[in-house]
Amino acid sequence: MSNDQPKRTEISEIGEFGLIDHLTRGRKTVQPSTLFGVGDDAAVIDNGDHLTVVSTDLLVEGVHFDLMYYPLKHLGYKAVVVNLSDIYAMNAIPKQITVSMALSNRFSVEAVEEIYAGIYAACDHYGVDLVGGDTTASPRGLLISITAIGQGERDKLTYRHTAKKGDIICITGDLGAAYMGLQILEREKQLYLDNPGIQPALEEKAYLVGRQLKPEARRDMIEQFASARLVPTAMIDISDGLASDLLHLCKRSGLGAFLEEANVPIHTEAQLQALDFKLDPITCALSGGEDYELLFTIDPKDVEKVKFMSDIYIAGEMTDAQDGVMLHTTGGNVHPITAQGWKHF
Repeated sequence: MSNDQPKRTEISEIGEFGLIDHLTRGRKTVQPSTLFGVGDDAAVIDNGDHLTVVSTDLLVEGVHFDLMYYPLKHLGYKAVVVNLSDIYAMNAIPKQITVSMALSNRFSVEAVEEIYAGIYAACDHYGVDLVGGDTTASPRGLLISITAIGQGERDKLTYRHTAKKGDIICITGDLGAAYMGLQILEREKQLYLDNPGIQPALEEKAYLVGRQLKPEARRDMIEQFASARLVPTAMIDISDGLASDLLHLCKRSGLGAFLEEANVPIHTEAQLQALDFKLDPITCALSGGEDYELLFTIDPKDVEKVKFMSDIYIAGEMTDAQDGVMLHTTGGNVHPITAQGWKHF
């Protein structure tokens, strides 16, 4: 009788993207209409006159959100936005969503109505239709899965794997604020648990808390690209943190990168809050996650176009893979960038 035990590899040993690579390695698509499958912000399907882009995200109570401080309406809104952000990251326009939920008996009809009020608010704001989904029971907690469906033009769709050496790295908006908002909410939760009579002090932190509870996808950037006739050479949305997502883009493109710390956009309130928490602002910007800004690269010849566009910051350059992915600090040092952002396992 053999005492050999089946091999067991913990998912945490390889992480989310390692697991995806492991499960899909060697798997070939068989439909001619499947232009691009696993490995980007969205899959791409050829429908003749246009390309369809499809993305799915899953939000799980206790992993992605805490209902002690997350209003249900905000949760519904955010669940839609994080999916639409993936479609915009392909330089495409979202058109429809489907919504699936698993609900425990803690949730009433009125509670689900609140979630859907947020979902419909996001649909109205971004001009997308809710066209289906599924609802089932959960043994505990709440799970929301949303699939976003969009359309893109063949010569304008933007991927992660198409950056070139010498391309300029650009970042929209500001980074780190959502992470600081989360730290504030967690602090107030702990204070409440220690003293249930205390009132949360959030009035002066509206921007930071708002970036966590009610993020927005950068539809305006896709509109700016179209107006300027600019097509990024590669793009990804910043959901796991700038460091992690830059590394994803570099890995897919087979390149390195040189990032200037001084050019990474950080909101003043996020900087001050980080210092108040005795955290390094650039670390929060690199590793915080949930900003839902866009990280993209452009051909150097398009730099003049970007200079006249609002809320975009030129932050670095794509380099040879052998040069690594490096951060040039404001102090004049150069350090390798490591992925310390959100980990799903």
